[in-house]
Amino acid sequence: MNYLVTGGSGFIGSHLTEQLLKEGHSVINVDNFDDFYNYQIKIQNTLGAIRYFSDFEYSDKEKDLKKLIFLSESENYNLYNQDIRDKKGLEEIFRAHSIDTVIHLAALAGVRPSIERPLEYEEVNVRGTMNLWELCRDFNITKFICASSSSVYGNNEKVPFTETDNVDRPISPYAATKRCGEILGHVYHELYKIDMIQLRFFTVYGPRQRPDLAIHKFTRLISGNHEIPFYGDGTTARDYTYIDDIIDGILKSIRYLENNSGVYEIINLGESEVITLNEMLAAIEDALGKSAIRKNLPMQPGDVLKTNADITKARTLIGYKPDTNFQNGIKKFVEWFLRK
Repeated sequence: MNYLVTGGSGFIGSHLTEQLLKEGHSVINVDNFDDFYNYQIKIQNTLGAIRYFSDFEYSDKEKDLKKLIFLSESENYNLYNQDIRDKKGLEEIFRAHSIDTVIHLAALAGVRPSIERPLEYEEVNVRGTMNLWELCRDFNITKFICASSSSVYGNNEKVPFTETDNVDRPISPYAATKRCGEILGHVYHELYKIDMIQLRFFTVYGPRQRPDLAIHKFTRLISGNHEIPFYGDGTTARDYTYIDDIIDGILKSIRYLENNSGVYEIINLGESEVITLNEMLAAIEDALGKSAIRKNLPMQPGDVLKTNADITKARTLIGYKPDTNFQNGIKKFVEWFLRK
């Protein structure tokens, strides 16, 4: 099968690409290597996904990306440095390849940055996504997986969160753009018969996790004997989901989509285990064998108090079965961090 993966050089996308290639599929990776964090990290993600283990010498971004595209080109892998806001550029890619399914993971991520740059988040996460649906319509591509987020639940007082809960009160622009994607996706499903699954990811972590996210940031700062920014009193809680379980959920969603028609589903992908910030920090300290130096700070605007996924639908519909508990997942992440 031929899969177009947007954001295929990101954290989740590179793991998905790696697995799809292992299974013998073809991948068209569309990623714009934006400056949200160091582009070299995405280059390393890409090299890991295609199992390229030679040293990569960096010079400047433009030259490095050209070299990466040249190195990675193969019969079953194509890499494009492409912004999803550029519909004409996307159209050339769609025209050049026979695409069976689109797996849309690209987005401007992050709750706090979205408060500072809401219009840019709308451009990428809403308009960029609509560009993909427009091209799916034009090229008669009828299978689409879309990354949503647990942030759409906001400060929902009912836990665990289920897909039928009211999610029309987001508390950040990022969450609002993800909810818009779910609603607009249903429009394209109804009008153009695009079979679609919207996956609400719950706080994904593991090797290649973005360096700005808490687990990676805390691990880096503690290991370097630096103080960590600690927001609130430590009782905020998240349903942390290990990357291998997320990839399993995406793959099972793809199979379900390919074997069924008339599909529009929203599905939670979480671990169904709630970990407080205090517990998360203790797990990292234990895995590193070092204590953190805390800098206590107030809660940040846009941060939710708790996330907790009801994964009954995922278990029933696609056979999703996460099996990495948090303590083991943290140990795996820290082992990766210390050897990278």
